[in-house]
Amino acid sequence: MHTSNLKDANSTLKVYNGYGHKNNIILYGHVLRGVHTNENRYSNNLFINALHLFRLFMVKPRSGFLLEIHWGNQVYTTISESDGFFKFEWQSKTDLPAGWHTIDVYLRSKNQELITKTTGKVFIPNSTQYAFISDIDDTLLISHSSSSLKKLRLLFIRNPRSRKPFEDVVKHYQLLSQAHTDLLIPNPFFYVSSSEWNLYEYLTEFFLHNELPEGVLILNKIKQFYQLFKTGKSNHQLKFQRISRILDSFPKQKFILLGDNSQRDPELYKAIANHYPKKIHAIYIRQIRNRRINSTKQLLDSINNKNIPICLFTNNAEAIQHSKQIGLIE
Repeated sequence: MHTSNLKDANSTLKVYNGYGHKNNIILYGHVLRGVHTNENRYSNNLFINALHLFRLFMVKPRSGFLLEIHWGNQVYTTISESDGFFKFEWQSKTDLPAGWHTIDVYLRSKNQELITKTTGKVFIPNSTQYAFISDIDDTLLISHSSSSLKKLRLLFIRNPRSRKPFEDVVKHYQLLSQAHTDLLIPNPFFYVSSSEWNLYEYLTEFFLHNELPEGVLILNKIKQFYQLFKTGKSNHQLKFQRISRILDSFPKQKFILLGDNSQRDPELYKAIANHYPKKIHAIYIRQIRNRRINSTKQLLDSINNKNIPICLFTNNAEAIQHSKQIGLIE
């Protein structure tokens, strides 16, 4: 994520990683007031970690601001919404090589005066690559998301560098990122989570620190500080729409879905697989809640396309072995 302070020192322009191809490129971001940084945000001190977490939610959206991007000789504009969120979606007049591309984002006042600019990135995958859609909490990051109190406790007492991924999950994801592709252009990862945009920087630091594949995070609507204790509440229909948007954007890709059964991923992935039976190459579900194992198996067994390989696993060593058996990784 790239950020830039405005002339109003209490405000920030945030631009997140985008994605697309020649005919459909998407870039997201926020204009906010009250985003704070903290030099000690990776401290082992409980109180400093709790303070930094609160600050991530001590934000005030800024709506009605004009945003502008230049792509070649093309200029596109959009307006920040009531929650400060903005989205650019455009087509490129020229072919785009696969890989990451940088783009400047300009923020203008309501009278079109230039306030600041910052740089974002968009990922263009190879058209023949696999693509991966992964949940975050309890899929790759130990979160206890089925218990609000346990999840909040981890958020408060741990910083993103002290949070733990599941054993072998980094190894598995790194192997998947290089599956059947050029080493210089890894397969794209889309991390679609119920966590809020407030936690974008927190999560990207966790990914960077643990050397997980860089990807595009698609998160939930930003929350205010008084909504902190409702963080991570999932919306099944919204998550379905976000994943569908990705699948529709890349008609040539084969997608692998990775999730867990702590909440509703099995139900969601069943719906996705039934809606896109020819686009889903495999499904991986981490077994988190033992009492749901039978219902999870029943959901996955009821997917219409019986040719989709499905792996219900407890640890990623099992998932790696399954990926080798189906030829997904060498």
